[in-house]
Amino acid sequence: MSLPKEEAWFHPKKYGYGWGLPKRWQGWLVFVGYLVALIVPTFFLRTPKLVVAYLVYVTLLSVVLVAICLATGEKPTWRWGDKPDE
Repeated sequence: MSLPKEEAWFHPKKYGYGWGLPKRWQGWLVFVGYLVALIVPTFFLRTPKLVVAYLVYVTLLSVVLVAICLATGEKPTWRWGDKPDE
């Protein structure tokens, strides 16, 4: 369930489906944490087995990010440019 527009952490995308950049500090914290969690493990990838494990890790991390966006962002809908608020 999404938060009301005035309390949401993430803006909806202008074009397409989903969310764009965060609009509250909590959203920025989640977004930066996601980026750090993606980048730091790349320094330790030495074998092909670790690369496969990293791909699984990225997938799970992305699922968690989408779940957070669903819970704290505006309702995701298909958008095509600027529309007046409903």
